[in-house]
Amino acid sequence: MTKALDITNALYNLYPEAPCGLHAEGDPYRLFVMAVLSAQCTDERVNAVSVELFKRFPTPLSMAESKEGELEKYIYTVGLYNSKAKSLREACRRIVDVYGGEIPSEMEDLLSLRGVGRKVANLLRGDIFGLGGIVADTHCIRISVRLGLCSKKTP
Repeated sequence: MTKALDITNALYNLYPEAPCGLHAEGDPYRLFVMAVLSAQCTDERVNAVSVELFKRFPTPLSMAESKEGELEKYIYTVGLYNSKAKSLREACRRIVDVYGGEIPSEMEDLLSLRGVGRKVANLLRGDIFGLGGIVADTHCIRISVRLGLCSKKTP
């Protein structure tokens, strides 16, 4: 436990403010979309694509109603664009129909959206709604093992 606390303190001293790499400007819808797009893609690429994407699709309704092929053109360079477009259309349709066009804050509700796992849900809950949560991905797992915080591949 002491080692983990020492590492946490060192990281906090190096990075007292650890902002999200996705430039969503505090907008729940933007962060939701950008987080879905970020799977197996860099934040820089998602940020670049998002400029034109949000000009064309400024709301969940506009994205939900996008024609097949149109959304894909905007997100082509982020990779896996067909499945991401399908996920975003379906999730945005649910956001409109079930949540009145607002991104929900509860874990169960977020996990009901296609393309959202615990990582994205925790990102939204922490960065947008101030509810905390740990945003862990494969990098966290790899680093946890490397720092000797755990010996398993599934910390």
